[in-house]
Amino acid sequence: MSTTPSPSPTAVPAPLSAGEPDAATLARAAEQTAVTVLTAATPHRLADVVPAPQQVQPDPTADWVLPAEAVIVVSADPAALAVAEHLAGLLRPATGYPLPVTDAAGPGMVGDIALVLDEADLGAEGYRLDIAADGVRLTAVTATGLFHGVQTLRQLLPAAIESPTPVAAHWALPGGTITDAPRFPHRGAMLDVARHFFAVEDVLRVIDHLARYKLNHLHLHLTDDQGWRIAVDSWPRLTTVGGATEVGGGPGGHYTKADYVRIVSYAAARHITVVPEIDLPGHTNAALVAYPELAPDKIAPPPYTGTEVGFSYVDPADERTYDFIADVLGEVAALTPGPWLHIGGDEAFKVPGEVYTGFVERVQRIVADLGKTVVGWHQLAPAAHLDGRVLQWWGTNGEDPTTVDAVRRGARLIVSPGNHAYLDMKYAPDTPIGHDWAGLIDVRKAYDWDPGTHVAGVPAEAVLGVEAPLWTESVTSLADIELLLLPRLPAIAELGWSSRATHGWADFRDRLAGQGPRWTTAGITFHRAPDIPWATTPAIPTQRDTPQTDTAAH
Repeated sequence: MSTTPSPSPTAVPAPLSAGEPDAATLARAAEQTAVTVLTAATPHRLADVVPAPQQVQPDPTADWVLPAEAVIVVSADPAALAVAEHLAGLLRPATGYPLPVTDAAGPGMVGDIALVLDEADLGAEGYRLDIAADGVRLTAVTATGLFHGVQTLRQLLPAAIESPTPVAAHWALPGGTITDAPRFPHRGAMLDVARHFFAVEDVLRVIDHLARYKLNHLHLHLTDDQGWRIAVDSWPRLTTVGGATEVGGGPGGHYTKADYVRIVSYAAARHITVVPEIDLPGHTNAALVAYPELAPDKIAPPPYTGTEVGFSYVDPADERTYDFIADVLGEVAALTPGPWLHIGGDEAFKVPGEVYTGFVERVQRIVADLGKTVVGWHQLAPAAHLDGRVLQWWGTNGEDPTTVDAVRRGARLIVSPGNHAYLDMKYAPDTPIGHDWAGLIDVRKAYDWDPGTHVAGVPAEAVLGVEAPLWTESVTSLADIELLLLPRLPAIAELGWSSRATHGWADFRDRLAGQGPRWTTAGITFHRAPDIPWATTPAIPTQRDTPQTDTAAH
């Protein structure tokens, strides 16, 4: 288990000089008073990382201490430079060090911390982290690999590195080498912003949590019966009318196009792809309130603020419906640089089977004509296959012949089993928020399964990866989001990143326990799951009054 530094009982400033203190002495005293002083600590073990690295080679003789005058040297590449600035932004607040970033060329480059783009055989997201007594070298083929390596470097420093204010700590890294790459290309989480609306800053905060654990996709559930959350210029009442409600009767809200672009850009700077979902043909009551001509009976339904499903749908027999879908998906696609458009497709209970299949096939073609890859819940499976099609499987029983048939016809799978990966499920019967229709999901249940073999009959090569959805019928605040995400999100992240050979509950729960002091220091809400041996002493007191997003490389 990770060792975290213990705080000294009191931060005591150095005494002032004898006689009348000069300005420099007063300034130094004020600075020292503001700094929390920690005792020196043994560096973390090289393997104390979540998700578990692929290969770890410790060298106890090669521990490295970050000097106050350290310089970050980076390959002369704009994307790599942005990663180096992100690293500096993560380390400056707690260390108080300036950590200047400078670019250089060539594989022989050196520095206190060197970030090097190299043609090494590490894959598109892999990295190699070498820590020696004379410096740190992070190597990757791409800036994405460098970014993932930065998250590992961050975890190897003491938990106090998460402090938003300066801390006098022993900033040591354990010596050795980590060589790492992900098991699956798709590792994600979904945030439902339709049932309850969440401000841009809240979404950015969630992105930070994904980046910390090397997740690379954020799926945004943007539309549902209770609210429409994305502006569409050609159909303005979708937000002015359809966006004005949410579960429980709150004010709702929506993202302007500028808001959405900000979310997408913030995610991209953290090497995360945003996957927007426009749920069709069901889950559309908010759209029908705004535009009743899309309803089968052409009558506007009342706004809906409950939590039932399966009662609404757009008219599959009306050409106006497909004009609407083409306009909406076209505008969303234009704002989304990633390759994916998610069209939902679940729980359209009132649409007959053949009608539903024909609708899906037509919408899939609309997505393809926009140059995007279609993603949908596994209910899309019976429709004709379209090249590249991805199904998101959310069942609770691994036997699903219809999905297996779709995979045989060429579909790929993102695995999100409701009874393992749905983070809106309660941890235990007394969890204050969440559901239990798919069962209770404690941390071990979130961890103890294999995405590559979970759906019987689906070969591992057809599985793109894993995603953890968070539906928000009962979730109303950022603190609620974080309570349900953590500590289960790192469990899902490890299933997506780490090779199956590294998986083991006893080791994972000890490594996970080491994340608790980091979250406490950063002011992050989390559930103190009783099956995790959390540290009893907090890393440091935090001065953060309200949650903040990580502003590095913003």
